[in-house]
Amino acid sequence: MAITVVKNPKESPERLIGRFNKKVQQSRMIVALKAKRYRSKDLSERKERSAALMRTKYRKMREKSKFS
Repeated sequence: MAITVVKNPKESPERLIGRFNKKVQQSRMIVALKAKRYRSKDLSERKERSAALMRTKYRKMREKSKFS
């Protein structure tokens, strides 16, 4: 999962760093590493169920507002 960038002959070091940063952002590696860094507690069944109900409620509301 290593990201490599090769310097072009006429490329400045700043441009090389910019290309590297862009590749890192596009790979979404930082997001995955930050998510893995801290373990989050699993939701209880009750909270998971209520979250699912709210999701379906808001989906229905969005669908209704589309056709209005």
